Parts: sequence; C-alpha cells; structure tokens
Amino acid sequence: MSEHTIDGIIEKYRGQPGSLIHALVEIQHQNHWLPREVMQKVADALQVPFAQVMQIASFYKAFSLTPKGRHEVHVCTGMTCHLRGAAKLRAKVEELTGLKDGETDTDSRFTYQTGACLGSCSIGPELIVNGKHYGRMTPEKIEDVLKQYE
Repeated sequence: MSEHTIDGIIEKYRGQPGSLIHALVEIQHQNHWLPREVMQKVADALQVPFAQVMQIASFYKAFSLTPKGRHEVHVCTGMTCHLRGAAKLRAKVEELTGLKDGETDTDSRFTYQTGACLGSCSIGPELIVNGKHYGRMTPEKIEDVLKQYE
C-alpha cells in the first residue's frame, strides 16, 4: 500500500481520538499489517499516546504487527475438523505454499495460519482464504482454491 493511501486514511481521522480503532482497522485492511512508523503517525494525528495505539494493536487479534501476505489462508484445527481430516489439509497447504503455521512467503502472496475453531463446524474440515469459507474441503481441492488467489 502506498504511503499516500495510508496518509489519506490517517487524515480522515485526524483529531478524532475516539476513532483510533476505526483508523487501525482501515489501515490493516488496506496494508495487511501495522508498521510501527504508521502507528506513530496515527498516534500523532489522533492526539493519543503511542502506548495506547500499541496496546490496541497488540490486544486485538485482527491486527498484525508483522507483515502479512496479500491472501490469508487458514485451516481449522478444531476437534470436528480434526476428526474430519484437517491434518491432511494442513499438510497439503504446507506442501503447496512451502509455509508452516504462522509464516508468510517471501513474495507476500500468502500468510498461512491454523486456528483451534473457526466457527463453522458443520461444514468441516474447513479452509478459509481472505475470509471466504471453503467447507467439506479435501486435499485434492486445495490447489484449485489457492490458484484463484494468484
């Protein structure tokens, strides 16, 4: 994301300390993570202490303080998905992307994560890419799904 775009988001909330979370959400959505220097700009523009920005950014799981890929890939590892073959999904995603849980590839295409329960047990095992749920997933289907996110 360009610095110009980030600055535009920050300007929209300038002088509005009550809009801190909104500003961070918008930046996270566009940039996929919150660099320290951007959080400092937000603190200055919204007139809130940098420590408060850090506290919010590190408390909420939706925010990332490390770079993420353009596409976030999640495999559910909750009990229902586990019993329905989530381990095979994990192995296939790791094979296709070359990533382990929590990693981002070098060209920032994918960030791969697993989660204990992603909230859709009835359609497990489940793969989620950029918030889109792919239920009753099989290892054979994963490559076709990931190709959609070139």
